[in-house]
Amino acid sequence: MTRTTILEPSWTLVHQGGRAELVADHSVVVEEGRITEIVPGRLPGEQNRIDLTGQLLLPGLISAHTHTALGSATRGLIEGGRSYGPPAVMLESLSDDDIDALTEYNLAEILRAGCTTQVEQSLTLGHAKSYVRVASNWGVRGYPSTMLPSFSSMLPIWFGDDDAVTGSSAGTIAQIEEYLAWARTVQGAEGDRIRPMIAPHGPETATPETLDAILAAAKELGTGIHTHLATLPSDAERMKRLWGKGPVEWVGDHGWYDVPLLGAHLGGWDPETDAPYLAAQPNFTFVHCPSGAGAGSGEGRQPYIEALGAGINVAVGLDTHSNDMVENAKLAVLYGRLRYDIIHDSSPVPVKRPTVWDMVYSVTVNPADGLRRPDLGRIEAGALADLTSIDVSGLLVGAGTAGPEPLNNLLYAHGSMVRTVMVEGVLQVHEGRLVIADEAAVMRRGAAVVERLWKDLEAQGWFTPTER
Repeated sequence: MTRTTILEPSWTLVHQGGRAELVADHSVVVEEGRITEIVPGRLPGEQNRIDLTGQLLLPGLISAHTHTALGSATRGLIEGGRSYGPPAVMLESLSDDDIDALTEYNLAEILRAGCTTQVEQSLTLGHAKSYVRVASNWGVRGYPSTMLPSFSSMLPIWFGDDDAVTGSSAGTIAQIEEYLAWARTVQGAEGDRIRPMIAPHGPETATPETLDAILAAAKELGTGIHTHLATLPSDAERMKRLWGKGPVEWVGDHGWYDVPLLGAHLGGWDPETDAPYLAAQPNFTFVHCPSGAGAGSGEGRQPYIEALGAGINVAVGLDTHSNDMVENAKLAVLYGRLRYDIIHDSSPVPVKRPTVWDMVYSVTVNPADGLRRPDLGRIEAGALADLTSIDVSGLLVGAGTAGPEPLNNLLYAHGSMVRTVMVEGVLQVHEGRLVIADEAAVMRRGAAVVERLWKDLEAQGWFTPTER
C-alpha cells in the first residue's frame, strides 16, 4: 500500500521517550509501510482513512513462541488429559497441500486475533517450509524455524530412559545441517519479513556437540536462538546427572547467551539461582505460554511473576493450542495475579504482581526488543506499520463508548474483539474479517484435513472417554 493511509482510533498506545503512553483521539499516518506521523486530532484532506472509533490501536502483537500447524488438530481434544503427541506425529506424514491447509487455518486464526509476527518453531522442516509458503503469500512477518531434533525424533530422547540415546548427537547434527541449508535460501525473503532462526527443541534433548552446532548456526543466520528452556523439573535433574549442570547454566557454558535467546516455559528452573543468572543476561527473553499445553493444563504456573520480579525481559507466546494472542496476554496477567496472591509471602525470590502495562509490553515492546527489532512493537514515527486495533467500547468489553482507561478493558477482551490488523500498512484483517484470503475457503480446507486426521485417531483407539 503506497498511498497515504490515516488511522483514526479513539486511543493509541504510542512510544514516547523510550516508553509506551496512551493518547486519545490522535491520527496515525502510514506511508509506504511505515508510520510517518502521530498527530493530535483528525487530519483534513482526501487521504485514505480507516475509522477506528471506539478502538484501541496497538503495535502489531508478537507471539514469541508458536508451533503453528498443530493448533486446530488438537484443540478441544487434549484438555481432559490426552497427549498431543499422537496427532503431532501424524501431522508429519501429511502432504504439502494438507499441511498448507492446516497452516493456513491456524495462521488465519493467529492474524484474526491481532498477531502480526510469529517466532515459529515448526515440528518438522516440511512444516517450516509450509509456514514460509503461507506467510509469504499473506504478507505475514515470521521468524520460521524447525524443531531440532524434529518432533518424532525428539520424543524417544526426551521421554526415554536410555542415557545413551540422550548422548547421541549424529542425527540432530544432520537435521541442523539440512535446516540451515534451507534457511539460507529464504533468509530475508519477502522484503525481509521472513527471517529464519535456529530452534533446538531444548537442552533436555541436546548434547555438547549439538549445543555448539546450534550456536554456530545462530551466529551465521544472525537472528538468535529460539528454544524450550528448563521445561520440566525432571529435565533439570537429568541434565545435572548427565552434564553436571542444570539447563539454564549449561547452555550458557556453550555461549547461547552471546546471541539473542528466546527461552520458553522455565517450568523446571531453580528460581534462587536461575532468576539472578538470567537477569544478568541482556540477550535473554523469557517466553511465558499460559495455555501452552492446552486450556486448563496448568501452564499458568510458569514463572511469569518471578521473571518480572527479577527484571528479566518477558514476552508471551501462543505455543500451540490457542491462537488467541489477546486471550493469552490476558491469561498471563490473570494467572499471574492469582499466583502472586498465593505465593508472594513465601516465594524464595522477588515476585511482581503483573499490571495491564506488563500485559501489553509482553506482546509488543518486549518481544521486539528480544528480537533486536526497534522498528517493531511500538507506534512511533519511523517504525514499521505493523498495527492491531481492538474494540474496547462494545458489548461485553466496554460501555458503548471508549472509556478513560482502555488497557483495563483488554482484561474483558479476546481475539474476536480485534477489528484491524496490518503488516507494513497492508491489511490482513479489516472490520473483524480476514481479507488477505477467502476466510470460508480457508476454514473448509482446514476442516477437511483435521476430519481425516480424527478418523485415523479414532481407528487407533485414541479417543478414550473424557474424565467426568
